[in-house]
Amino acid sequence: MIKKISGLSLLLLSQLSNPSAAAISYPIAFVTQVPIPQDFCTLNSTFCNHQAGIDITGRGGDLWIRYPDGSLKNLTEAAGYGQTGLQGNQAIQVRDPAVHWNGKKIIFSMAVGAPTHYQVKTYYWQLYEMTGLGKNDIPVISKVPNQPATYNNVSPTYGTDGRIIFVSDRPRNGLAHLYPQLDEYEEAPSVTGLWSLKPSTGSLIMLTHAPSGDFNPFVDSYGRVIFTRWDHLQQDQQAASDRNGTPHYGTFNYSNESAAAAVLNSRKEVFPEPLKYDAVALAGTHLTGHSFNHFFPWQVNEDGTDLEVINHIGRHELGGSYVDAVFTDDPALSYLTSSFNQNKISNFFQIKQDPTNANAYIGINAPEFGTHASGQIVRLINGAPSHNADQMSIDYITDKSTSSFTSDGETPPPQNSGHYRDPAVLSDGTFIAAHTFETRQDRNEGTTTANYSDTYPQSRYSFRLRTLKQQDNGVWTADQPLTNGIYKDISYYSPDSLTHYSEALWELQPVEVKPRLKPARRVSSMEAPELQVLQQEGVTEASLRQYLKGKGLALAIMRNVTQRDDSDIQQPFNLAVQGSTTQTTGNNGKLYTVAHFQAFQADQIRGIRSYDSATIRPGRRVLAQPLHSVTANPPLAGGAPKGSVKIAVDGSVAMLLPTRRALSWQLTDPQGNFVVRERNWLSLQPGEIRTCPACHAANTKDQSGQTTATNSPEALRELLVFLKANGSL
Repeated sequence: MIKKISGLSLLLLSQLSNPSAAAISYPIAFVTQVPIPQDFCTLNSTFCNHQAGIDITGRGGDLWIRYPDGSLKNLTEAAGYGQTGLQGNQAIQVRDPAVHWNGKKIIFSMAVGAPTHYQVKTYYWQLYEMTGLGKNDIPVISKVPNQPATYNNVSPTYGTDGRIIFVSDRPRNGLAHLYPQLDEYEEAPSVTGLWSLKPSTGSLIMLTHAPSGDFNPFVDSYGRVIFTRWDHLQQDQQAASDRNGTPHYGTFNYSNESAAAAVLNSRKEVFPEPLKYDAVALAGTHLTGHSFNHFFPWQVNEDGTDLEVINHIGRHELGGSYVDAVFTDDPALSYLTSSFNQNKISNFFQIKQDPTNANAYIGINAPEFGTHASGQIVRLINGAPSHNADQMSIDYITDKSTSSFTSDGETPPPQNSGHYRDPAVLSDGTFIAAHTFETRQDRNEGTTTANYSDTYPQSRYSFRLRTLKQQDNGVWTADQPLTNGIYKDISYYSPDSLTHYSEALWELQPVEVKPRLKPARRVSSMEAPELQVLQQEGVTEASLRQYLKGKGLALAIMRNVTQRDDSDIQQPFNLAVQGSTTQTTGNNGKLYTVAHFQAFQADQIRGIRSYDSATIRPGRRVLAQPLHSVTANPPLAGGAPKGSVKIAVDGSVAMLLPTRRALSWQLTDPQGNFVVRERNWLSLQPGEIRTCPACHAANTKDQSGQTTATNSPEALRELLVFLKANGSL
């Protein structure tokens, strides 16, 4: 595959210049791609963008570098990869470059090869590293060893310990019959979460299990892995349509996750509540119906512990949509919410930390479809770990009108400067992004020959890397291009038709090539209230963690689940523990008694048939099922809901949970009916001890105006006594 390249050719590559382009202080690496107008499950879509098929990814892209003097070099071509003209065995497509801490190498994803006419082949994104980035160097590419070989590995970044953190669609447990994992929206193929690889040994760890997808991780200056997570914990809309009669999708449940599982004549779901428009499932209930769909910023430690939305911020603080009251028969519940943040966003894509202000994170607020995840540049303020969600806010960098698209025939407002993606603040303060002046949704305006043998796709969008400038009104707009445009004559079979393209390529995903200070590695530790209980019971933290690791378990502890954040009034907030004086109220409204903490695990047991209604499609979607894979918790009392533990008299909870599998939970009343539900999926690591003041605990104050709980949790004491009595500790 590697082609030899002469010194003269390398010199010519180095001297391609753009004298009119903006000045920058350090080299900028970026990728070029053949435009693909379609925006569902294609290379730059908001989700389902990880597959390497020729028709959804294209071929002919490259990894480029732009030096401070304006000169350009095609790095992949200089290293002997890729080809012009008809794409064949040496064809490539490139994505997701990230620079090492020392500034001397880049890791990226690359798909290699293209089919011949009528040939159907399977391709995978794989991880590669490149050295030799200097202007007079010959670049060298090497494939990262020991990575999952028959799965798509994308969005790599360097950890602080020699490991590589990346996104993959490898099944959570490696079982091929669960591939691909299907997302919670369209049952489209999804990635399974963040993974960590030590290339020298092949040590592979799943850091997060994401039922719908995690995207674009990086390690920030505080040692946190920051990424975008698709939060879509809701019931299956395809199954809801099947229940309501039209259209028919052919959803069904498997009896379990095994390869030999029976296909059931059932599409039952138990968590969360039905969708708003699922009239059949909502009939006779006092439920509003639940919809949940956001791409929000998350954080996790490099070992996969302490997974949460960044600084515990949520849709009450960030979300641009209403959050309806859960129950229709409780007037105290409301969609209203208050927040320090006044600039709401729907999504937060392509997050980057501002190197000139470590407290700020920039990203893109964009619609899910039609714009290739391009839209408005926004900035999250007070994102450092020392800040609280009640102190965090969004700044609009480009005008709000750039966050969506205009209709065909609609005249955009004068302040709409187009669509932006892949924003980056450089170390000298320069603002750059990929930009197109188009304000409408993208679509193919190209041509096809009469017999469909040749296609000439034409996107409305022309993404070019540009600097940004600030206008007198404070709004930023696109300014000078970083290149004069990069052109390539490309054709490839996909696989029946021959696709032709010879115009300007898209320029995307810029990264600054310079050394950075490597942060200290973050390690989670227990806090004083829980340590006090361990000391009183004669159990060391080390022995408890050793027990958990040996069993592949994690321990979740909450101090007082009756406390709720004061802005969360969509779910019940007047809560009292059964048989106890412990309660927390926000007003004199209806008081709810809570007795059990019930956990749910994400089981891949939802199947779907193809459009012919006979063939079962590969892969499975997750459904939330009452916890059943852990048997080490104290036995349930009669009448307690499956997969639950009793809430202690002080409102605390301590529960052993499975690891590297998505989990959610709820508080129930004595009869097992839900009262308050978690709205996100979380996952834990073996040996992790996760402590929280409460479920959706107070950011600064709870519903009664009090600060977060600091009691030594009685539930932890009861669990330790049980484990010691059974010889586990």
